[in-house]
Amino acid sequence: MKLLLIWVASCVLAISTAFAQSAGDAGMINQLSGEVQYQPAGGSTARATAYMKLRDSDVVRVPAGASVRVVYFSNGRQESWKGPAAFTVGPSESRGQSGQPEVSQLPGGVPQRLAQTPEMMQIAKLGRAGSVMVRGITPSTLTADQAAEVREARKTYESMKSAAPADDIMPEIYLYTVVQNYSMYDEMKQLVRVMQAKQPNSDIVKDLDAWVENRRPK
Repeated sequence: MKLLLIWVASCVLAISTAFAQSAGDAGMINQLSGEVQYQPAGGSTARATAYMKLRDSDVVRVPAGASVRVVYFSNGRQESWKGPAAFTVGPSESRGQSGQPEVSQLPGGVPQRLAQTPEMMQIAKLGRAGSVMVRGITPSTLTADQAAEVREARKTYESMKSAAPADDIMPEIYLYTVVQNYSMYDEMKQLVRVMQAKQPNSDIVKDLDAWVENRRPK
């Protein structure tokens, strides 16, 4: 019980901190390869990581052979940059310093869901580290409106999946954020299996797998 309380407290702290910082968040890195660097305004340069949020005026540098994809929360604009390139994050799109991005558009509602991803990943990581087993949790009974929301999310997922590269797990992460709200653990597990097939060595996917497995009714 003590371990459970500590884990819950850690999760609450992580969510509270993320909420406090969210006001200036412009977008998120949702795919990354290579040694991409970022520099916040007035800060020092650091290595960028997948699923980290970006703020207005952050500078991102992509060396030769590296690539990064950024989604903007306000309008669903998605930019794919290949190095060598550099850009400054804006409120709704990047200001290129060198190089040009490939631009695509995510369906409405998707960016707002993806904005939950960094916090979701952090909670899964904390839960895996604590190895706290939770029993007796059952999936929610959906209202008519909730069931309609899930059906629409599944349609959006299928559309995203058909247009995504073979190793891109963002369609699964999107749907995962929706069904997680309703404790739909079996579907969450199925989505994790798809992610594992796409990215078998991903620590992030392993964290999600452990988190779901510890919470599925036994």
